[in-house]
Amino acid sequence: MRRKTKNKNRKNIINKEIKYKRNSEIRSKVVRLVGKNIKPKVYPLKQALKIAKDLSLDLVEINPKVTPTICKAMNFSKFLYNLKKSKKKYKKNVILTKEIRLTSQTNIHDLSFKIENAKKILKYNKKVKFSIIFKGRSIFYKYLGEKMLLKCMELLSNITKVEIPPRMEEKKMFIVLIPNSHKLNENKKKEIKKEIKFKKKN
Repeated sequence: MRRKTKNKNRKNIINKEIKYKRNSEIRSKVVRLVGKNIKPKVYPLKQALKIAKDLSLDLVEINPKVTPTICKAMNFSKFLYNLKKSKKKYKKNVILTKEIRLTSQTNIHDLSFKIENAKKILKYNKKVKFSIIFKGRSIFYKYLGEKMLLKCMELLSNITKVEIPPRMEEKKMFIVLIPNSHKLNENKKKEIKKEIKFKKKN
């Protein structure tokens, strides 16, 4: 839950750029002015605008929910550039999680199918969560579920790293595997080489 809250807060910060008012758009009569080399103090809006202008900066409303409104003297274009840069960096670092459900009795054929599915997911730089839900008396055989999850870890060990080892939460046991990008790239190169060789033969 904590991770979701952090990510949500970060998204809100990034998306705030469209809500910022600056210079003549600000409607408060008095503002608390902050900024580099500026002593935080309450000013009439006109005076705050003049101070920002004299410094060749914009007056930007950063917190309209308090009284008086907090405004900052800053280079707004540079601020927007850094905001967009942060947004791109955040999107690049986000790794989505796909869940694959198993049972402690999943047969070899079904497991092979699910492992192949996991490999496809990992190629798109997504996490894979293998989970087993214990129903009724099956909760007494948790060791079989753990054995199944450890088997998944073993089968995918050449292209993944373990983010969360077997963990039990209420009646659910799960693991989370993350893609090992370096090894995935090596495998892609091998696949491309095989395709080239096959085309040359034909």
